[in-house]
Amino acid sequence: MKQQSFVDYYEALQISPNADQETIERMYRFLAKRYHPDNSSTGSSEKFRLLSEAYHVLCNPGERAAYDAKHEENKTFLNSLLDKDCEYGDVKADGRLQQGILYLLYHARRRGSENSGMGAFELEKLLTIPEKHLEFHIWYLKEKGYIRRTDSGQYEITANGVDAGVKNGMSGSKNHFLLTEPPGGSA
Repeated sequence: MKQQSFVDYYEALQISPNADQETIERMYRFLAKRYHPDNSSTGSSEKFRLLSEAYHVLCNPGERAAYDAKHEENKTFLNSLLDKDCEYGDVKADGRLQQGILYLLYHARRRGSENSGMGAFELEKLLTIPEKHLEFHIWYLKEKGYIRRTDSGQYEITANGVDAGVKNGMSGSKNHFLLTEPPGGSA
């Protein structure tokens, strides 16, 4: 199944998919002020456009219901990419987790260059790993130059990250990150 470009409006508005209308409006207003193109210090027309699009879809009950179905389908697709048998603290499991992060970010980049990243909350949900456990791996991958933080606060894979993933056997299979060592060699 070919995955179409998918934009996570909940991640864009930094809210839970269970957020009520008041929360959606409050976060939209807060972020719209920050990213409005007229804001000389933090303005971003692209980010503002995305926020406005997310707000309009999530505030319309019919559009939100249709979007939620697509959101769930995307979540299912991304979950199918991952193997959930990693144990914390195991060097091999750490390597698999790092490769899993690279793989998710690789697919986010492939789906579309306009919104090529993922937020920490989305990575946490998809990997079913608490954020506290992800901090080390995010730090490591950033230090190696395999991922970077975007202006919108998301993480995206770099060309070095793609190279490392390919070198270490990243493929389209579900068990893509079942490696014997972490990206870039042993830890």
